[in-house]
Amino acid sequence: MLLVFLPLDKRYTTLLQYVVGMSEKRSVTFPLPSKIKTNQIITVLLIVAAFLIGVLYTKVQYLEKNQTNTQATAPSGQAAVPNQPNAPAPGQKVNVDVGHLPPKGNKNAKVKIVEFLDFRCPFCDRFFKDTEPQIIKDYVDSGKAVFYVRHYQFLGDASVVAGNAAECANEQGKFWEMHDYFYENQPSESDTSLYNSDKLTPIAESLGMNGSQFKSCLDSKKYDKNVQDDLAAGQKAGVSGTPTIFINGLSIVGAQPYSAFKTVIDQELSK
Repeated sequence: MLLVFLPLDKRYTTLLQYVVGMSEKRSVTFPLPSKIKTNQIITVLLIVAAFLIGVLYTKVQYLEKNQTNTQATAPSGQAAVPNQPNAPAPGQKVNVDVGHLPPKGNKNAKVKIVEFLDFRCPFCDRFFKDTEPQIIKDYVDSGKAVFYVRHYQFLGDASVVAGNAAECANEQGKFWEMHDYFYENQPSESDTSLYNSDKLTPIAESLGMNGSQFKSCLDSKKYDKNVQDDLAAGQKAGVSGTPTIFINGLSIVGAQPYSAFKTVIDQELSK
């Protein structure tokens, strides 16, 4: 705020106190001088205007700061994909193919659940640990639903390596073992040291795979096209973040609580 100090006699000090009192919503009475020159009135009004502009400016800055802080701390529950123009409207069904990876459950089940994931996404990890087990127990194991996953490896080169590693594990019939390992041992998003063949080959061997075959597969980027094709399919379906889960084509975005999935699954089962 810009403050201007001018010499004021008692009359102008009293008038300014009156205006300040108005800004603070106080009622102030004062004796109005009988003779005030025009230039004196203008001087007082300029001072008052500067004061009020300063107050207004301070309040605007305060409100903008609060709004910024609120937006910055708002939780999203998802790793966001920037500038995704094709996101489906709420309640809109999307035709989503189940992909090529082996599912959990009966392929002929009435409800088909398809998750687009990134193995390095912390919200996918949260969904894997907090929500997916209950869905598997209540709906997949009972034969009511089948659960598929597809790649949406968009968090950098390390995610693409993880996607290729899962494909190489699938080549040896160990997709779900590698899938589970990545989430059960997920490092922080900034730590990419795990995602190379030197680190992942011993892990593959510990999961029952042939290490030489796995390393050769991963180093050659043999399944890069599968990973990229899934990503393109997700973009076409309007995926706006990971995890995105489609239940018979209805999308739920983010690591939502189990109740959100139960509502949609039960709705689809009732049809």
